[in-house]
Amino acid sequence: MSKQFKEQLLHIATIGKTVGIHGDMKFHDKSDFPEQFFDGATFFTNLKKEITLEDVDLNRGLIRIAGINTIEDAKKYTNAKIFTTRDETRKNCHLEEGEFFWFDIDDCEVYEDGTRLGIVHEVERIAVTNYLAMLTDDKLIEKGLPKKFLIPFEEPFRVSVDIEKKIITVNGAMDILEAS
Repeated sequence: MSKQFKEQLLHIATIGKTVGIHGDMKFHDKSDFPEQFFDGATFFTNLKKEITLEDVDLNRGLIRIAGINTIEDAKKYTNAKIFTTRDETRKNCHLEEGEFFWFDIDDCEVYEDGTRLGIVHEVERIAVTNYLAMLTDDKLIEKGLPKKFLIPFEEPFRVSVDIEKKIITVNGAMDILEAS
């Protein structure tokens, strides 16, 4: 697998312990899009094996992998991580108006009143709120402000998002930065 391809993979689930004697396994969804896990869906694993889901029961948190029919074979996948690509995520996951894939938010520049506050290092979820984990602009660090801070990614802080230009406009974030 090429380095560029590996960097594009997104960790979306982890397989847990076996359940029963027919190869069912606990399933831990790490994504916001459970609809991408369906019978026949194919994913990559950290075991360097591609898997196809044969049976998915999200209500019970169980899956079965195609071709795995015994507890012994299933145990080989315990704690395996499931990955997909950004392209597959875009194809299989539906966004509502005003929603964004976190990987599209990463590396966006954040501005308030024309001042560049920094760039989004990653999106973090704390309880039910999503936050932009920011790397502060060097000019602001030179003025004695912290190197990192969090901005709630919701109104009234979020004003606008332009994924194409990789620019997010916020309101009230400078106050958060100065108080950090």
